[in-house]
Amino acid sequence: MVAGDVTRRASITAPSMHRRPSARRGSLIKGPSNPSQEVPWDIIDRCALPIVLCHALAVVLSTILNSLHISQVSVFTLFLWFAISVTGSLWFYHNLQVTAAGKAVLVTGCDNVLGNALARRLDDMGYHVFAGFQTKAGNIDADMLKEDCSGRLHTLQLDITSETQILSASLYIVDHLPEGAQGLWAIINCECWCALGELEWVPFSVIKRSMDVNLLGPARLVQVMLPLVRRARGRIVLASSILTHVAAPVRGVHAASLAALDAMAACLRRELKPRGVDVVVVAAGEYTTGSAWLSEEKLLEQAREMWKRLSDEQKGAYGEDYFEQALRSLEKYTKSADADLSAVTRALSDGVTRTFPLSRYTPVSPREKLKSLLAEHMPRSLYEGLYTD
Repeated sequence: MVAGDVTRRASITAPSMHRRPSARRGSLIKGPSNPSQEVPWDIIDRCALPIVLCHALAVVLSTILNSLHISQVSVFTLFLWFAISVTGSLWFYHNLQVTAAGKAVLVTGCDNVLGNALARRLDDMGYHVFAGFQTKAGNIDADMLKEDCSGRLHTLQLDITSETQILSASLYIVDHLPEGAQGLWAIINCECWCALGELEWVPFSVIKRSMDVNLLGPARLVQVMLPLVRRARGRIVLASSILTHVAAPVRGVHAASLAALDAMAACLRRELKPRGVDVVVVAAGEYTTGSAWLSEEKLLEQAREMWKRLSDEQKGAYGEDYFEQALRSLEKYTKSADADLSAVTRALSDGVTRTFPLSRYTPVSPREKLKSLLAEHMPRSLYEGLYTD
């Protein structure tokens, strides 16, 4: 591309002249200085259907009472009474928590900001935390996590695509369970490989890596650790994405791998329900996770590598301008003011700590929530006409 004035951004297909200095881990965990107001989607999801049923019951009961001349009570009065009673009961039910004493949890993906923040949060709550790092040796984040947290936290070398490391981690966990613990209370998988680009652009090796990390790795991890979780009647918490319900260009490989994870979780939930094990999916949004999985540095690195691998015919067919515009559209998710990890870490920790967790949490922005609802319930032709991006 022809260079413009000095204020123009450099092409993402051009070699990088310098690396942006990374922020300190602590600042990323805390989130932005002025975070947006968090929407309690978990409470809304739990209460929405019961409140609708309250209205239906109020209409039926009011009609019967008026028809039999027993009472002239209005629909609104009955609905208000039912809604207050049900909401109060659900609020109590929703906020019941298990005790953290003597419970151990495994958190994978602590190399990324999200897993690191969650490990700290659960340690603060009093859980015995096994924090898995894809690369532990010489990792300053692993050293800082161990130094900042209590003695209950253990750091592990755990690449979830490695059979040997999964088995080694399971043996270490068995040997270091807290006294009196029957097993492992929870597995929380925060490991994720974010492969971006239109399907023709993405190298097949990257597609395989995405499936290994986002689907096959968690599946094997659950297989190995499940006897420990089953003994404790605990739960499995899997970090996913709202993209599994919302089709979007450039995200096809990433969405496909996580959609497969969602399907596996739905089946696993039914398989393990008779054993008293809960399976929770946390479908985070691109805005709310911010740069936890998608940093500007990684985005530019992937873009340059993909452009380099394209054939001359492919480069001519798409053009550098289109290629750059498609990937530049993702930059808003790496810099957005809404990129606050607190909603996602709270949802993940709720999956661990709540006595009756939801099967699916959606810590997303209001715009993403609306888009996912329309994608699920609106006719496909209308939805695709409304959202053309």
